[in-house]
Amino acid sequence: MYEQFKVKAEGVSAEVHRFTTSADALAFLVDFLQEEEVTDQDGRYCVVADSPFLGSIDRKQLAEIPGVFFDVTRELAAGAKVGISQVDWALADTGTLVQDATAADKRLVSTLPLIHIAMIATSGLRPDMPAWLADADPDKAGYLAMITGPSRTADIERVLTIGVHGPARLVICFIDELGGPN
Repeated sequence: MYEQFKVKAEGVSAEVHRFTTSADALAFLVDFLQEEEVTDQDGRYCVVADSPFLGSIDRKQLAEIPGVFFDVTRELAAGAKVGISQVDWALADTGTLVQDATAADKRLVSTLPLIHIAMIATSGLRPDMPAWLADADPDKAGYLAMITGPSRTADIERVLTIGVHGPARLVICFIDELGGPN
């Protein structure tokens, strides 16, 4: 299923990675943030939503990077270059991520920054929406977000434009050892 998801997600311009451990994913994040030159300057910083992933890593490694903020506000998220959140499920047949975004910080970091990094437990991967619906209880979520690739629109003179209504870049990180959705 992972390979099918990867093909579908990359087909809509997402970047997909898989890690065995949370420590491996953290090392990727640190390198990524350094390569993107994240700093504490406007438009260059990173906001991180609270998540089980954060509980599985040494947060100090992220916190030591200047410009990484864990207290998410609308203003911070709107000015961020990178937003990191954990999503709950992934649908292999469409390359779609599903996030219980009831918590405002999850919505803010996944929709406002230029780059969204979505962390997900590999166990949250489902073949398709019917399988997800059989496992999940959407009625328990106050706000569900479905994310398929970076933001895109072609409603302006039928010209495809990336990043108009959300992140221009979506980076998806599957983590094998991370616990799955509730």
